[in-house]
Amino acid sequence: MTGRFKAELFSWLKTLGLAFIIVILCRQFVFSPTMVHGESMLPTFENKDRVFVTKISKIDRFDIIVFDAPDDDTYYVKRVIGLPGDHVEVKNNILYINGKRYKEPYLQGEDGHGMFTGDFTLEEVTGESKVPPGSFFVLGDNRPFSKDSRIFGFVSKDTIFGEVKFRYPF
Repeated sequence: MTGRFKAELFSWLKTLGLAFIIVILCRQFVFSPTMVHGESMLPTFENKDRVFVTKISKIDRFDIIVFDAPDDDTYYVKRVIGLPGDHVEVKNNILYINGKRYKEPYLQGEDGHGMFTGDFTLEEVTGESKVPPGSFFVLGDNRPFSKDSRIFGFVSKDTIFGEVKFRYPF
C-alpha cells in the first residue's frame, strides 16, 4: 500500500466512525424508531406501524407518547389527554377537561363513525380528582379496546420514552 492510499483509507474510516457515533448518540438521546403493537390506537395507528419518537420535546395535550408500561415489560403508545392539574371526564361520549368540552377528530374512522368512550370521571378510574404533578392521563384512540389510564392509572413523566412525531414509511 502506498502512503497516499493509506491516508485516503484512514480518512474514510475516520469519517465512517464519526458518522456511526453520531447515529448512535442521536438514537440514544434525540430520536428513535419504534413499532406500534396492538390495535389500541386505531384509527390513528395500526398494528405494526413504524413510528419515529423524539426524546427531547415538551409533552402537550393530545400528543401521542411512548412510555414504559406500568404493568408489563414492554412499552405503550397512547394519546395524552390530561396534563398535571387537569380534571378529566367523559359524559355521553364527550370529553371534558376542566369543564371545557373538547372535540376528538382523531377518533373518527374512515367510515366517519367515531369510537365510543364509556362515561367516567377521573376520580372513578384513578381515585384522584386531578392529574398529579409530574403525571399524565392517557387514553388509546380505540377506546373500547385500549388498556390505558382508566386501567393502570397515571403515567409518570419519568417513564415517558418520547413523543411520536411521524409514521414511516409515509
